[in-house]
Amino acid sequence: MNTEPEYRWTTTPLTAALLRGALDLEHTERGVLPHRLPAPARQQIPDGQLAKAESQPSGVRLAFRSRATAVELDVVATKRVYAGVPPRPDGVYELLVDGRLVGSGGTTDGDTLTIDLVTGASHTRPGPTETLRFTGLPDHDKDIEIWLPHDETTQLAALRTDAPVRTPPSDRKVWLHHGSSISQGSNASTPTGIWPARAAALGNVELVNMGFGGSALLDPFTARAMRDTPADLVSIKIGINIVNADLMRLRAFGPAVHGFLDTVRDGHPTAPLMVVSPIHCPIHEYTPGPAALDVEAMSGGQLRFVATGDPSQTAAGKLTLTVIRRELARIVQQRAATDPNLHYLDGLDLYGEDDHTELPLPDNLHPDPATHRRIGERFAHLAFGGPFGGANRPPG
Repeated sequence: MNTEPEYRWTTTPLTAALLRGALDLEHTERGVLPHRLPAPARQQIPDGQLAKAESQPSGVRLAFRSRATAVELDVVATKRVYAGVPPRPDGVYELLVDGRLVGSGGTTDGDTLTIDLVTGASHTRPGPTETLRFTGLPDHDKDIEIWLPHDETTQLAALRTDAPVRTPPSDRKVWLHHGSSISQGSNASTPTGIWPARAAALGNVELVNMGFGGSALLDPFTARAMRDTPADLVSIKIGINIVNADLMRLRAFGPAVHGFLDTVRDGHPTAPLMVVSPIHCPIHEYTPGPAALDVEAMSGGQLRFVATGDPSQTAAGKLTLTVIRRELARIVQQRAATDPNLHYLDGLDLYGEDDHTELPLPDNLHPDPATHRRIGERFAHLAFGGPFGGANRPPG
């Protein structure tokens, strides 16, 4: 006997007003697709890696106020399958009521993107729309958020609730952050478990997360997108992807950092701006890139990375994490003489050598869920308890 109550559903159009953390909303044949880069920037993306990463809704959430006790969300998720690697866990959707996690769910089907990590070849198989349902919510007016998977591209097809919704503006400050896959949330298990989300919750701010897997590469179009995005607080985490990709030498790195900061400052001339250097990563502390897949680990069904550069070439300008930290500290010190709202945060204060001994990086590059939590809590202490201290504080 079916005891499920019958709900009188109200369907609410999925518009940009309902979404936080997205910079654009693309209308597709199957719904709407949140983007974390605006259309002009997407037209200049040179590779599929960034195109995939920016379409994964890390930090993006539906946000509304309602008396609803039941919520349904129809989605088309893109499941990634890597040839020769164990299956990835399904993306997680988390529902928060007045800032507290009260439910989570996922989908087991959707479009499937199969990727060959060795050749880079890929193909997509279309799949179905699936419905997530959250019930038993408290019967009073409340703020509801549905955080989308941080690492699974998601088209939103329909939102239904058993009471009308409205979208009051938030009075919290906006924190705009840019970084690599570590900032996007690689190896975290839930969207609110990525370190920027944890830090934002502790700092009581609205997160706009421009963490892009493999793609924190000082791209000018990313700097312009940051310039044009309203924000009260800004942070930029620079380094690991530039070493991973063996992208540039020291001669080009410094001017590129200056140019990126100049562009961001054009749109945020006085906002607190924090430059964050890389966390500890043993394979690249003293060894340049490029990074590569560990073939021996792959043969055993494990995903790990190795550094393939020659440490002796740092004398000729090749970059390591140690070199990058030193250069970033120098650049910030130089610029801070005329920019008192510019600050430097050493990534080793977020996750250092001792932390690695206790909580090693499982694939040699990305933190596990416990480490994401630690990094988020330390960032909140060092940033929101310091240069970002003008942010709203949690009640009580």
